[in-house]
Amino acid sequence: MKELIASPDHDFLYTQIVGRFENQIKQNLLKCGDKLPSVRALSQEQGISISTAYKAYVELENMGMIEARPKSGYYVKFSTSRYTKSPEMMPPTKKIEQVSVVEMIAMVYRNMGGDSILSLSRSSPAIGLIPMAKLNKSMMEAIRKSPNGNINYESLQGNIDMRKQIAKNAFNWGGQISEDDIVTTQGCMEALVFCLRAVTKPGDTVAIESPTYFGIFTIMMSLNLNVLEIPGDPKTGLDIAYLEQAMEKVTVNACLFVTNFSNPIGSCMPDERKQQLVKLLAKKQVPLIEDDIYGEIYFGKSRPRTCKSYDTEGMVMLCSSVSKSLAPGYRVGWCIPGKFKEQILSLKLMHTISSATPTQAAIAHFFETGRYDLHMRNLRKALYTQCLHYMQGIAQYFPPDTKISQPQGGYALWIELDKSINAFELYQAAMARNISIAPGQIFSTDARFTNFIRISFGRPYDEVLENSFKVLGELIRGMMIK
Repeated sequence: MKELIASPDHDFLYTQIVGRFENQIKQNLLKCGDKLPSVRALSQEQGISISTAYKAYVELENMGMIEARPKSGYYVKFSTSRYTKSPEMMPPTKKIEQVSVVEMIAMVYRNMGGDSILSLSRSSPAIGLIPMAKLNKSMMEAIRKSPNGNINYESLQGNIDMRKQIAKNAFNWGGQISEDDIVTTQGCMEALVFCLRAVTKPGDTVAIESPTYFGIFTIMMSLNLNVLEIPGDPKTGLDIAYLEQAMEKVTVNACLFVTNFSNPIGSCMPDERKQQLVKLLAKKQVPLIEDDIYGEIYFGKSRPRTCKSYDTEGMVMLCSSVSKSLAPGYRVGWCIPGKFKEQILSLKLMHTISSATPTQAAIAHFFETGRYDLHMRNLRKALYTQCLHYMQGIAQYFPPDTKISQPQGGYALWIELDKSINAFELYQAAMARNISIAPGQIFSTDARFTNFIRISFGRPYDEVLENSFKVLGELIRGMMIK
């Protein structure tokens, strides 16, 4: 019984074993179908307890990396060779133009929800991954602690307790800020709008990644801004050399980039490239609006840094929220606007006066109690496992030439299909079967991504979802025959 008692050493060894097997499988040193040592043999070879060896295998099995076969043992199930190549980076094919896919975006938005729809197009956590009971408890405790029950107007800059927690949490991404540097907003989208309005005027040009989140196009159109699309690589993100060359030809008034786990390609810009980007834009005195809404949803050992962490001149405006990590409906967001803080406060005063008091207080309490850190550890683990299961399902049921991104965080898989496939037609065919996907056309202002789709893995993998992949695979093959 002694070996079943958990200890720090036990947990450390278990994590090491899981990590080692995971790396060997991903590097194809262990291939699909290879048999692994028995639990007893692994225990003897590695000098660990049988319970630690067993726990490691169970974890790898839950991740979809290996499978147990009755009376036979454990075998490798996951294989990177099944995913062929990552989707290609595609440069723009047209000059700067206004958004031309509004109707398509509106249709996808309308059909994202509904009880009868299996939504693979929404980049947010499934309800089952959100700690509702603990959130409700934080809400009740925050109201109880408040002398006026949180029914008053909050200060213009935002709840002081929440801003303190955001400043404290900034340590994880290399930030050195105080609560006075932060302005709260109604979600991340409002933060992006305020930042764009603070540094641009109608007719200005804003550089964005391509592909990028379709909601950014609607913002640009509403503010009458021109778009300069900069191609992004599924692994390293934004093509900085392309941006630099483009800025020699076009006057860029601001940049808006998602540097950590961008939507839809899932790329994470390496830290040295973030530093390079900040230096380039500081030299040209071009403001950078950094959308870091997915930064906390990383699958690696540590949280990636932000461009804001390299900002010494106040030219980087970081925007984020808890919508993707904790509570989409709370609409709690914020921005760290650097030298543009007064402009942001003026815009907030004109448009919203203050952010909602109860939800800010509840989120502050959720952070203070340590519930947020615990929740995020569980969420990252669940999403990473779901990501692997989704990749396996797509590789199993989609045509062999399908290319799948391999994100290290976030919610999205960017999938390149055969060039004969029209993603919007596939979307319409899938909707007829009550399956919602995001067609590639809505992630750019031109037609470069007509044979791409985005599938989000926020929903736990189950039999219903696996059947949807079978249906999608059949639809794709049927379209290829035509």
